[in-house]
Amino acid sequence: MLSSLTRKLPSQLLSGARNAQLPWRHRTQIRACAARSTKFQLLEDCLVLNHGGAQMRLNYVWLRDHCRSEASFNHSTNQRNLDTGSIDLAIRPDNTSVEDGHLVLTWRGGHVSKYSLNWLTDNSYEGKKQSCVQPRTLWNSEIYENANIPSVKWEKFMSCDDEVKKFLQNYLLYGVAFVDDVPATVEATEAVTQRVSLIRETTYGRMWCFTSDFSRGDSAYSQLALDRHTDTSYFQEPCGIQVFHCLKHEGTGGRTLLVDGFNAAEKVRQRSPENFELLSSVPIRHEYIENTDNHRNHMTGIGPVLNTYPWNNEMYLIRYNNYDRSVINMIPHDVVQRWYVAHRELTTELRRPENELWVKLTPGKVVFIDNWRVMHGRDSFTGLRQLCGCYLTRDDVLSTARCFGLQA
Repeated sequence: MLSSLTRKLPSQLLSGARNAQLPWRHRTQIRACAARSTKFQLLEDCLVLNHGGAQMRLNYVWLRDHCRSEASFNHSTNQRNLDTGSIDLAIRPDNTSVEDGHLVLTWRGGHVSKYSLNWLTDNSYEGKKQSCVQPRTLWNSEIYENANIPSVKWEKFMSCDDEVKKFLQNYLLYGVAFVDDVPATVEATEAVTQRVSLIRETTYGRMWCFTSDFSRGDSAYSQLALDRHTDTSYFQEPCGIQVFHCLKHEGTGGRTLLVDGFNAAEKVRQRSPENFELLSSVPIRHEYIENTDNHRNHMTGIGPVLNTYPWNNEMYLIRYNNYDRSVINMIPHDVVQRWYVAHRELTTELRRPENELWVKLTPGKVVFIDNWRVMHGRDSFTGLRQLCGCYLTRDDVLSTARCFGLQA
């Protein structure tokens, strides 16, 4: 009915003054700004805006809630002044226009809201659906090695912000980055991590230093090989960044394995979207039970193997640890077999030799690993091997990156 009415009305009658005489359920406005190819249409429940080839549906309450006037928004603190709970849920603009690259709305009572058209495009649901939150380069060993990504050097990294920015750019793109020539001490390792983030203290401490002495109830404190995995999968929010520094190794073996989990998962999505859907929707519990002379812990974390943003299906977290995966008892019988099939396909992809990047950590080389994306493991080894490291808070790493103008 609305569309047929629109076709019958002459364009000169589609003005705010004429439409104001009609009940809202029969009102529509179509305005065009030819120079900028901008058109808008007022519907019952939203304003439809066409700008730069993109169409957006903007809810009226949303528009009032996101007003950036001085009365509604504090530009010094970047915080909302407006009480969202006070907005009339049936609010509609009395007047609408496009002026100088802005959508201008006048609300009942006279309040005026102005929105940059580009801001609306960037912040609309339609705009977010077509964009990624964090650009990434998916890699296997050949792609990573051919990229020839240089490590940053300790002295320059500690004194030059441009080096920190380069480091963070590589970290964001590949999920792994290195700092070389770091003094082989716990103190220097701590200092280099604090250039980009805060340290996250866990049950393992703040900065930890360990050898194969079985001092904790975890297979990492042994000389055994470890298959690819993410750490702290048993935390409800797994640690964001894993840092390793090999301070000493008097023996053989012990290479570090790195695998881009997102690259493997993307291959599964392309080949078997139904398996990807299972892995990103079925909740799985991981568990850490430690009962030693000095430590007692019982932690559980629940979530799907793959986590994606619902609006664009972009991956942001993989929770994969076959050592710590607990009893599967939250899946109905008719889903269990299909989940195992999906898990096997992902595991097969993760274990392809071409996806394995092997690195020998030596004193002075510190590696930062995105624990929400890149899995790590190791060869078995002999002799004394001493490592130190820590977990970093993901939010603070990303905050540092954004302060450098990087998309994260």
